[in-house]
Amino acid sequence: MNNTENLMLEHLKRFQAGQDRIERKLEDLTRRVGNLETGQAAIIQHLGTLAAADAQQQVSIDGLNARLDRIERRLDLAG
Repeated sequence: MNNTENLMLEHLKRFQAGQDRIERKLEDLTRRVGNLETGQAAIIQHLGTLAAADAQQQVSIDGLNARLDRIERRLDLAG
């Protein structure tokens, strides 16, 4: 009976060690996914900033085009 108990105890220890490894790996993966999500949020924020800058440049270009059109009309250069 003692051998059976020892064998069962050894199996339980191995299962516990395996479960501990799985839990550590899961914690590592959870942390890594969190880091990826943080990085993705930073990229999305940066893309928003770039889009806003692009929109502002387009507004400036539109204003310059309007001024150029008025100048060409005044000088009768529109062709």
